[in-house]
Amino acid sequence: MSLIKSISGIRGTIGGRAGEGLNPLDIVKFTSAYATLIRRTTKIDTNKIVVGRDARISGEMVKNVVCGTLMGMGFDVVNIGLASTPTTEIAVTMEGACGGIIITASHNPRHWNALKLLNEKGEFLNAAEGNEVLRIADAEDFDFADVDHLGKYCEDNTYNQKHIDMVLGLKLVDVDAIKAAHFRVAFDSINSVGGIILPELFKALGVEQVTPLYDDPTGDFQHNPEPLEKNLSDIMALMAKGGHDVGFVVDPDVDRLAFIQEDGKMYGEEYTLVTVSDYILKHTPGNTVSNLSSTRALRDVTQKYGAQYNAAAVGEVNVVTKMKETGAVIGGEGNGGVIYPEAHYGRDALVGIALFLSHLAHEKKTVSELRATYPNYCIAKNRIDLEPSTDVDAILAKVKELYGQEKDVTVNDIDGVKLDFPDKWVHLRKSNTEPIIRVYSEASTEEAADEIGKKIMDVVYSLK
Repeated sequence: MSLIKSISGIRGTIGGRAGEGLNPLDIVKFTSAYATLIRRTTKIDTNKIVVGRDARISGEMVKNVVCGTLMGMGFDVVNIGLASTPTTEIAVTMEGACGGIIITASHNPRHWNALKLLNEKGEFLNAAEGNEVLRIADAEDFDFADVDHLGKYCEDNTYNQKHIDMVLGLKLVDVDAIKAAHFRVAFDSINSVGGIILPELFKALGVEQVTPLYDDPTGDFQHNPEPLEKNLSDIMALMAKGGHDVGFVVDPDVDRLAFIQEDGKMYGEEYTLVTVSDYILKHTPGNTVSNLSSTRALRDVTQKYGAQYNAAAVGEVNVVTKMKETGAVIGGEGNGGVIYPEAHYGRDALVGIALFLSHLAHEKKTVSELRATYPNYCIAKNRIDLEPSTDVDAILAKVKELYGQEKDVTVNDIDGVKLDFPDKWVHLRKSNTEPIIRVYSEASTEEAADEIGKKIMDVVYSLK
């Protein structure tokens, strides 16, 4: 059993004893702590909190506990049902709510679930707010409402359509061009909420042919839900048979987006943001942001338009903060997360799909031809499993010291340690969701990326 408490939310496996997973007692404690923070800090007087969930098997149980607890804390609950993470985010602002809770463990396997916590802007809590939730929960510093001040409950199942309407209303979403292109698409929604909303999005965009794969929202995932090449053999095989222009893959809560080319090959998850950014920058002057573990290709594309690229610490809230600081017109994360401020400050696969199809329609290229127009980098993703006694901060400090003296290396320590070499980079950081050090490395080929990553891993092993 696992229970991971971090500023980005509460994530755990289902089952076992209290304190060992995301179980009813733990859900009550952390939901109560979140409600207490909102009560103390919100400037919104509607007394509403929005709740949405992906299709995980445990979702119904977790939703019932969350909604009951919020009512017990005196908040009115607006349950929007099976909904993507971005749908829940926009529902918070459309409702004028004090905040929101998204019940999803994102790309984690089926036996996990999580509480993702939103502020009144429909954005994730910042580090200080997240830490305060953890403090309140640990101290059990919360009071439940008396019988005359219990919250009310309502359901509103209209937000999927409202989300689609918002996407269609974006100036750079060209529905006429998409219709004229007569696109034939396939999609894999991993038996979660993408199977509900994506067919409606494609219909609204005028896509001519849609082939679903794993679209029944049972929560019984047919493969590992992280949209990486090793998990996507089925849709890649479907695309390789021909008859489709592009394949789309989303994770269970539909905030990450990957493309499959018409020939069945991976487009490259890192290039989701790169491609959408190219389209945005072609029409909208402005800066871009991604996190430290994302490809250099976004920097290259941004500079092509005479704009400025900035890197943020890993984590959506950090990217959003940097985007606001730098006036970025597009940003996100290299894991397929597109954040387009014209829509909202959250990763949104629906926005990404609509903008990508608009771009593809205008370029009049195949998906593989479009991919060939971008700088080619390859990222290797490795991990170092941690022992309970491992002093990760001390190890990272030693790595920084070792490479900080080298003339051809730039060291960035805003989030772990990133070593920037002239033609490659390596980023070491402690995961917020698993007991590991993530080791991301990028170079011009997969072999070179893996080689430099493992070289730095050997250095870390020598320091343990």
